[in-house]
Amino acid sequence: MNYDIKDKKLAPEGKLRIEWADNQMPVLKTMREDFSKEKPLDGVKISACLHVTTETANLMRTLKAGGADVVLCASNPLSTQDDVAACLVEDYKIPVFAINGEGNETYYQHINAVIDHKPVIVVDDGADLISILHSKRKSEAANIIGGMEETTTGVIRLKSLSDRGILTFPIVAVNDANTKHLFDNRYGTGQSTIDGILRATNILFAGKVVVVGGYGWCGRGIATRAKGMGANVVIVEVDPLKALEAVMDGFRVMPLLEAAKIGDIFTTVTGDIHVLRKEHFEVMKDGAILSNSGHFNVEIDIPALEKMSKKKRKTRKFVEEFTLANGNRINLLAEGRLVNLAAAEGHPASVMDMSFANQALSAEFIKRNSKVLENKVYSVPTEIDDKIAKLKLASMGIKIDKLTKEQEKYLKSWEIGT
Repeated sequence: MNYDIKDKKLAPEGKLRIEWADNQMPVLKTMREDFSKEKPLDGVKISACLHVTTETANLMRTLKAGGADVVLCASNPLSTQDDVAACLVEDYKIPVFAINGEGNETYYQHINAVIDHKPVIVVDDGADLISILHSKRKSEAANIIGGMEETTTGVIRLKSLSDRGILTFPIVAVNDANTKHLFDNRYGTGQSTIDGILRATNILFAGKVVVVGGYGWCGRGIATRAKGMGANVVIVEVDPLKALEAVMDGFRVMPLLEAAKIGDIFTTVTGDIHVLRKEHFEVMKDGAILSNSGHFNVEIDIPALEKMSKKKRKTRKFVEEFTLANGNRINLLAEGRLVNLAAAEGHPASVMDMSFANQALSAEFIKRNSKVLENKVYSVPTEIDDKIAKLKLASMGIKIDKLTKEQEKYLKSWEIGT
């Protein structure tokens, strides 16, 4: 078995943490039990490019239980949990190519290693794996019957491929499932981003001005939790509808150049490039803290910050202090990468339970329907979304009502009026 990890001796610690996460993932555990009996992925080669965390480990276990031949690489150089990678290799015999802090060259070597596995299904987070299959490894793409994408950023990239007519296999946009983005993006990103900032800095949120770039589901989650901790939250948006929602939700909304002057803590979750840039750095307070929870480290224009600085130093494990020509200091967290995964542990397992249940069932959906799926981006089927929601409620001991026959008839009719 080929693999590339930091140290197999870390496996015992990783196994304990994987088992802990598994106890918070009852829906995925149910899937794994069903998959073990039914083997819906028997003999299917699956290559995954995901954050190598305890939650991902339980997804890999589930896919393998379904009969799949799985390999895993990291979707971000700083998000890998080395003990988890070791446990997957040592205890579950799943090849992993991921080392925390790996350089760019190694990162892409690892992606190419999972392509060498000759997969027929791919699982991606950010679309780096699928992008390489559409550029440098086109010959391998011909063998793939479908893939899944986990993130907003990745879905944007893959819809671009589809719109141009060059997507070579069907994609299920797992991110767009209601049981994913309404929960993982909002509650998961909201909590884990705050957690990452706190672990990196140990600052007090109460009384601080927190500027959130983007008011999608991730931005809403961060804003809500920062507000709950006593912060004065400012939202920056380019979408008028989202900006209006933010105002109605009780947040201040203003252009970023204005917010840059008053912000203490900045976090970006837009999926776009250079949200925080030179003109914003120039007017920031001394001691401003910059963080990002978008998938790639491009939302903060780090090259511009480097160029503007006369000095930089590392003040804490995940904090780089840049001193500008005017003497003001700007603190960059986690190299501008996903602060929730680089400086903390990512989303809580209980919310990733639904996201990864979507991944497992979407893999089964692709396998079953590969002959009729077209080369485009599909939403997760409603029946999968509904099934996961019902299982999650059941695991929480929550029951809901059912429509009476009279109510069902009324909702389907047009005759009954006032």
